Amino acid sequence: MRGFIGFIGFIVMLQGAMGFIGQTFFDGAWGLLAHWFELPSLAYVGIFAAGAALAVWGDVDKKRKQQRAGSGPE
Repeated sequence: MRGFIGFIGFIVMLQGAMGFIGQTFFDGAWGLLAHWFELPSLAYVGIFAAGAALAVWGDVDKKRKQQRAGSGPE
């Protein structure tokens, strides 16, 4: 499950980056979200930040679980 959260965070982060870059430097937002929603550039920055937070949370939680498994009773 932790790997899935990190993977979803990475996908959300890519959608936010593609939307922001496309809308700021080119004609329109890129990615899947642009087909469903009309979002301002700042919203895409927030989506990127939320995806980054999910990816970091999943990675930190996975490392914490590995440390707990290694420090168990012998």
